Amino acid sequence: MRPSPRCLQALQDGALRAKSTSFIGLGRMGYEMAFNLFSKQHAQANDTRFIVCDAVRESAERFCQSFRTQHPGARIEVAGTPKDATLASSVIVTMLPSSPQVNSVYHEGIMPGLINLSTEAVQGTLCIDSTTLDVSVAREVAKDVTKLGARMVDAPVSGGVTGAKAGTLSFLVGGTEESFKLAQPYLSLMGQRLIYCGSSGAGLGAKICNNLVLGVQQIVIGEAMLLGQKMGLEPSVLAGVINSSTGACWASSVNNPVPTALKDKSPPCDRDYEGGFATALMLKDMGLATGIAQEEGSPLPLGEAAERLYHQVASSPGGLARKDFSSVYLYLKEAMQAGRKVTA
Repeated sequence: MRPSPRCLQALQDGALRAKSTSFIGLGRMGYEMAFNLFSKQHAQANDTRFIVCDAVRESAERFCQSFRTQHPGARIEVAGTPKDATLASSVIVTMLPSSPQVNSVYHEGIMPGLINLSTEAVQGTLCIDSTTLDVSVAREVAKDVTKLGARMVDAPVSGGVTGAKAGTLSFLVGGTEESFKLAQPYLSLMGQRLIYCGSSGAGLGAKICNNLVLGVQQIVIGEAMLLGQKMGLEPSVLAGVINSSTGACWASSVNNPVPTALKDKSPPCDRDYEGGFATALMLKDMGLATGIAQEEGSPLPLGEAAERLYHQVASSPGGLARKDFSSVYLYLKEAMQAGRKVTA
């Protein structure tokens, strides 16, 4: 596909490309991250140009319409392909579902775009990938990007959709220290904590370990809340005990799976488990953890059991795969009411 006229204009005008930021991938997380990034960049310099790109073009069009409504006069455009987005901007942020999409977007879009640029333009390009994906794939992609002369960091996030919307995400960053320093100004507009974890892939390794803990905790919080109610405890009372005792964790204090359990927060369970981190994505992350654990020879008994349970939840009727992963509580509750034993 040939570059669009506007992307060709950016090719011919290095100054325009240098003042442009592209964001590829406008899912639940990407949409909120891009909105924060662009809004704060626009506030800092209203001549900055923004490019969005998504596999579903209508999603990118809706994003632009919403952004223009909130920021009249903002320069924002839709790129038809990741290649066009690369030709148009010196900073490219990607937030994609998983390894296959990262491979496709970078090898079939971003890298061909880089090849069409001057050496100087390539060397001035920074790629930031916030996808949670397989560490080996991330390292391979980063190696291929840097071979062309551009810079790249893996910067997966912690904080969920709520953190993405509030701009309070934590970024776990892997790459060279110089690339990390170049990425800091952009990451700081989307999050509060930037943690440099080490070389390429280190950020992803840290994220996978973190989500391993989170995935296991969310299951046991569901179990505990269900058991407590069976014993006659009010959900808000039990949640208060857990959140102020040794069982305290994010899965209970922020993402508690029982409606009305948290009086001062609005977790996904209060919205029919919508708007959170999908069960299918947690299943993916548990698979990443068990996969790399097998490669490294590291025991993962709880992780493996959790992966099997999330697979059951995601495969069950009722669309729980698309619901927030705290809906594992619903799966357990339904099994209890049906007198069905749950094993992992």
